[in-house]
Amino acid sequence: MTVLRARPEGSASVTLPRDYSLDILRILSICGVVAIHLFGYVVGHSEPGSRNWWLGAALDIPFIWVVPVFVMISGALLLAPEDRVLEPRSFYRKRAVRLLPALVVWHLVYLLGVRWLMRGEDLPPGRVAQMLYDGAVFTQLYFLWLILGLYLVAPFITAFLQNGGPRRAQVLAAALLAATALAFMAPGIAASLGFSRPITLNIFTHWLPYVGYFVAGRALRGVLLRGWSLFAAIVVAIGLAGLCLWQYGHQGQTGLLNVVSPISYLSPTVMLLAVAVFLSARSIFSRITPAPATGRMLVTISAASFGVFLVHLLVFEIIRLNVPAVFDGRSVVAAFGSYAATLVLSFAVAVLASRIPILRNIF
Repeated sequence: MTVLRARPEGSASVTLPRDYSLDILRILSICGVVAIHLFGYVVGHSEPGSRNWWLGAALDIPFIWVVPVFVMISGALLLAPEDRVLEPRSFYRKRAVRLLPALVVWHLVYLLGVRWLMRGEDLPPGRVAQMLYDGAVFTQLYFLWLILGLYLVAPFITAFLQNGGPRRAQVLAAALLAATALAFMAPGIAASLGFSRPITLNIFTHWLPYVGYFVAGRALRGVLLRGWSLFAAIVVAIGLAGLCLWQYGHQGQTGLLNVVSPISYLSPTVMLLAVAVFLSARSIFSRITPAPATGRMLVTISAASFGVFLVHLLVFEIIRLNVPAVFDGRSVVAAFGSYAATLVLSFAVAVLASRIPILRNIF
């Protein structure tokens, strides 16, 4: 029985019904991003090892795959099909219109609107410059610099992969992911040997460790699992998510695992988890053929995910500062309520903004 299926290279020119699997996976991923940030707030404000801490961690850590999978989705959409080469000038112009306004506006929103006005933080020039250089103006904004870097190299990647078939993309993705895993394994090994060699990223380098994920999205887009292979991928995804949760809760007891594969988007464990989630979700959701109205709704919600990514922490900040139980950060019930409210309001804002010309380019 055939368990792997790759689309023929010549199929790119054939008009096919829309595959909604990436839309559904993108929606699930943004729901996971919001969960990481909001339930992570509970983890950060609860007594380590307490019931609330474990509940918060269980709703946070297993979603560690979401950022890598977001990057893989971008690669699957931008770098496919096999014979596509992105013309740099037109590609950069189109992406700049989409990304640069969002980059500027959301940095101002979170720097001035949230940090200065809402939180009353002191923002001397040196601190502002450091946050900007580190890509740390606010929790999620580093991702804009990450995507900007990937856009810059996308035309060169497509030129290299042109007419190379799935094999060339798969080999390149595996090599890049392996090199990244080894590079980010080194600091843990160095620390275990008694010296410090940390890796620090900034706005110019945030994208570099994610090129492997970017190419992996292209490499795996045409792979659909069936039967026992699909079952195995699902089991692996669940098992690795559970392993990440256990490792996070027992960091002092994990020994070598914490040295060679720490809890990080760039660890070997999370790389395998992200690939397993991507393959499982693509294989399951590719079988779905929604009714036209449902399909249009999925596309609309999926397209709003970028706006949700940008606005959700602003929405949460407003809720946090006005609801004492949420601000306290130790109530899982309050966290569930704020999660639901943040998710619904963020999607509503993003969908509405996408229909207003003056706001469309920043959502």
